Amino acid sequence: MNVTYELLLREGSKQLKEAGISEADLDAWYLLAECFGIDRVYYLLHKQEVIEEKQKNIQEYWNKIEKRAERIPLQYIIGTQEFMGFPFLVNEYVLIPRQDTETLVEIILAEQKRREVSILDMCTGSGCIAISLALLGKYRNVEGTDISPEAIKIAKENNRILDAGVLFYTGDLFENAGKSYDVVVSNPPYIRKEVIETLEPEVKDHEPYQALYGPDDGLYFYRVIAKEAYKRLSIDGSLYFEIGYDQAEDVCEIMKLEQFRSIQVKKDLAGKNRVVTGKK
Repeated sequence: MNVTYELLLREGSKQLKEAGISEADLDAWYLLAECFGIDRVYYLLHKQEVIEEKQKNIQEYWNKIEKRAERIPLQYIIGTQEFMGFPFLVNEYVLIPRQDTETLVEIILAEQKRREVSILDMCTGSGCIAISLALLGKYRNVEGTDISPEAIKIAKENNRILDAGVLFYTGDLFENAGKSYDVVVSNPPYIRKEVIETLEPEVKDHEPYQALYGPDDGLYFYRVIAKEAYKRLSIDGSLYFEIGYDQAEDVCEIMKLEQFRSIQVKKDLAGKNRVVTGKK
């Protein structure tokens, strides 16, 4: 049988469907495009072209299809994920940036108009929040911190590639942070242990557990960060949290206990509670 792009796409999609991948057709296409460096237009014009001479590309494609069939996330296989219009490097040491989190960035950009605002991104992971804020808000003083040295390595590389000017460093929460900020933002680990076990294999088996698990019924990091952030924020400074859809009431209460004011809950594009904000 002659090997064509069309054949590879069809057979790759079939294997992924058999493995239970919900978006098998789309994932097979992304892997084909990645391995052969083609776009949709090229594919449509050349899909029945015999490509048996491209054995290296063909083998790479089947290797990646096999990885995806093992439920390794597509983003880890390709090595990138888009966030706020920017490509971010990702690997197994960082959470994959999600569209839900773009709501958090968009709210900060809408509310913080001054370029000299100082921002600390807590639990930064890939650095997608901090870097997106620096690039889109043109903020001059943005920092990001994470307990994982491997995550900070990825964040620094993303910062270098995108030339964002963010300062990244390793630390246990505020361990190595400065003494005063106008904004503290965090998408902390907030998923309860029993919930993690119900998630898709791509998440529970491959994304970093340390970045998912929130002790104390998912609220541990909200309590610790809110308490310390209040001490570090300038007067009228703002704290922004991404939250799980069912955590708004609890996180609001935590912020009230720490004396934050003007506390608000904001929804994502799907209409779910996604962000809690408050002022010092």
